[in-house]
Amino acid sequence: MMRWHLSNRADPRARELADRHYNRQKKGARQFVPPGKCLVLLTDAATALWVTSWPFAEYVQHAWGGAWMCSAFRNESRELHLSSELIVEAVAATRAFFGDPPALGMVTFVDPSKTRRKRDPGRCYLRAGFRHVGFTKGGLVALQLLPADMPAAEGAKPMFRAQLSLFGGEAA
Repeated sequence: MMRWHLSNRADPRARELADRHYNRQKKGARQFVPPGKCLVLLTDAATALWVTSWPFAEYVQHAWGGAWMCSAFRNESRELHLSSELIVEAVAATRAFFGDPPALGMVTFVDPSKTRRKRDPGRCYLRAGFRHVGFTKGGLVALQLLPADMPAAEGAKPMFRAQLSLFGGEAA
């Protein structure tokens, strides 16, 4: 069962989680997603956040230009949601949102110095099917999930009623 709800790049509840993520550039800034196409997901209790970015390949400065990027994932739900399960669901929601994945699939970068399990940086991604494919120039661990290894598309739940009214939608 899908646990993710659609959100957006300026959702205040999602921004709170983004502000606690180690890669956040400007804490407190209204928007917390890089420029370009994006999918922002939030769990019911707003205890987990996922952001898929799809930057234009020509503006990317790493070896995986054109791939979908998990630019933020934070799970503060404790034992309620396993991170690896949330990742699988987020990839399924990304496929439903964007359609067919790019040839390079999805990548994410993990800073080993900022993670709790330094022995296996990105362990939850590895359990979700990602593979270690190298390092960025800055020393971040690069993890990739190819299209053949992705789960089937499954749409995220609609925005919360409060979000719809906050962002100009109908709160039925």
